[in-house]
Amino acid sequence: MPKFQTFIAPLLAAAALGGTALAADWPAAQPIKLVVPSAAGGTPDQTSRKLANYLQDKLKQAVIVENRPGAAGTIAMQAVATAKPDGYTLGFGNIVTMAINRSLIAKMPYNPDKDLVPVAVLSQVPNVLVVRQGLPAASVRELIIHAKSNPGRLAMGSGGNGTTSHLSGEILKEKAGISFNHIPYRGAPQAQTDLVGGQIDFMFDNLPSMVGAIQSGKVRALAVTSKRRSAILPNVPTMEEAGLADFEVVAWGGIVAPTGTPRPVILRLNREINNWLQAPATKAEFAQVGQVVLGAHPSFSRRISTARPRNGAP
Repeated sequence: MPKFQTFIAPLLAAAALGGTALAADWPAAQPIKLVVPSAAGGTPDQTSRKLANYLQDKLKQAVIVENRPGAAGTIAMQAVATAKPDGYTLGFGNIVTMAINRSLIAKMPYNPDKDLVPVAVLSQVPNVLVVRQGLPAASVRELIIHAKSNPGRLAMGSGGNGTTSHLSGEILKEKAGISFNHIPYRGAPQAQTDLVGGQIDFMFDNLPSMVGAIQSGKVRALAVTSKRRSAILPNVPTMEEAGLADFEVVAWGGIVAPTGTPRPVILRLNREINNWLQAPATKAEFAQVGQVVLGAHPSFSRRISTARPRNGAP
């Protein structure tokens, strides 16, 4: 598969301009809309709402989060891409909408390179493999054994086709040589609800949106998909430690705007977002849920472009 293009490269050139006068009366004219390509309660939604609260305070203007889940994020990103480029519509672009969809969708309704411009990259998170309470599997090895003993009978939920929760399961299927029934939901929160309720057997999900259910004992964590263990789940092994070599899935996300959005607006937003990300309180809040702060700096551009599922998957 072709290597994904760097998410924030245009920002790095833009940042060098600096000092440009802010466009017209932005943001005094009207509220700012932040479109999120996932359901309420998921990691993109949680991150976007935290950012919206901060920007609302700094910009002295309402910032409204609008959830538009479904179709692997294409519904939300098409809405952003076709919006008036006046600084009043932003979107949460992530590894799915900006990268994975390039490989999985033949005719995308938007072009990530031509229709959207990056504003700032925010953070990255691993996925975590969790199982319902009562499933006879206390480790990845035991889950694989159980799946092989019940071929095609286990149900894996995901946040939707093409999401990292789905692709993590496909990598598990390939590497472990198991079969199961994949059930794509409209969003990860709905899948988590059914996992807790026992309607599905296991799932992968972004760690921040699953950590509460893990810590409360509603589900059982078997492994994380990062190269290293998570500081908030130090006793949970990585997928590689669990015996599946080269298993790494890291999701990332950031803010995008319609192409043509005034450069001074982009630069103002980039500056405010990076100030928020570098604040000790933000770093501490993210760390509590296993989220790693990034920020639109040159040293992160290559890291973002390569942060994708491995073993041939997008």
